[in-house]
Amino acid sequence: MSNPRERLEHEQVYQPAEDSQLLATTVTDRISPTDRVLEIGTGSGYVASQIVEKTGATVVATDINPHACRSAADKQIEVVRTDIADAIKGQFDVVVCNPPYLPTDPDDEFDDWMEYALSGGPDGRALVNPLLEELPRLLTDDGRAYLLVSTLTGIDAITERAAEFDLLVETIAEEPVPFETLTVLKITQKH
Repeated sequence: MSNPRERLEHEQVYQPAEDSQLLATTVTDRISPTDRVLEIGTGSGYVASQIVEKTGATVVATDINPHACRSAADKQIEVVRTDIADAIKGQFDVVVCNPPYLPTDPDDEFDDWMEYALSGGPDGRALVNPLLEELPRLLTDDGRAYLLVSTLTGIDAITERAAEFDLLVETIAEEPVPFETLTVLKITQKH
């Protein structure tokens, strides 16, 4: 990272960590080469690039952060700058998301791009709840979503909210880390 643009983007883009790795490992085993995949909130593009590399599936990614969009595009990922999936048309076999899930006191938030990547609002579900509302529009009838959250986010509350949109939630992977357990949820539509 010798040039200033790369340094700025690195500082303003969520970089892969345990959560990204858990999500990528979990989903690549469950995606086929014929799946159309949407990654919401791609950050550095790590998860999307792992999906492409390990499955050969077609991936479109979104992020609201222009630095993240550039980072993903640098990895040859098709990326759309939008909030959640507002600018996305059509349906996908798979939706993948590692949203900001940490509960954050509004008084402790900063107004920068990393805050968008980290702050889940007071209950940790500021992006999770609107995403659940969008999933019926985004998923094919037999599509599935994979959502990485933390036990700090309130998995029972996520399950209850999902039920409001006729979505079923199943825990498919967990990894304990200090102070929380990272959890990958599989979300499908009721039929």
